[in-house]
Amino acid sequence: MLDADFFRRWMTATAASVEREADRLTELDSPIGDADHGSNLRRGFAAVTATLEKEAPDTPGGVLTLAGRQLISTVGGASGPLYGTLLRRTGKALGDAGEVSEAELASALRTGVDAVRTLGGAAPGDKTMIDALVPAVDALGAGFAAARTAAGQGAVATTPLQARKGRASYLGARSIGHQDPGATSSALLIAALADVAEAAGE
Repeated sequence: MLDADFFRRWMTATAASVEREADRLTELDSPIGDADHGSNLRRGFAAVTATLEKEAPDTPGGVLTLAGRQLISTVGGASGPLYGTLLRRTGKALGDAGEVSEAELASALRTGVDAVRTLGGAAPGDKTMIDALVPAVDALGAGFAAARTAAGQGAVATTPLQARKGRASYLGARSIGHQDPGATSSALLIAALADVAEAAGE
């Protein structure tokens, strides 16, 4: 079973990963976006960890809901509302339980991903964060490591696609050949989840 501390560690691990990879995320964003994806997420997840140090929700759902709210209020561009919605809706789906199972997390995360799809209007193949998140959720039933692999493969698979949503879609065919930064950062989020689960022996 996964408790609130597990979810706090997930958010902390994600923040550390985003910090390490921020320059690469911005580099990926430069040719097809606003060249701010890495800096925006770095600021957002730093704010999340600072908030979780001050406030300590005692449920998994509370941790994710608070993290989502913080991202919406501190991250500019599209990534704040999208990541904020992902975490908030996942947290709300988990409810008030003090501990949740891996299956409950998988179900809640699917609810969060569906909310992102509704908000952004994106489907798999549109060259967005959905291309990493949907395979990850589909694979989560087979374990956290499987979800990490699926998310990473989904991110890489955006490279030959033409963007159909977001800022990159304005470039048309010129968006082909660039790995999507949102899918890449989503893969970091799922990889951090798998890392924390492995460290906890889940």
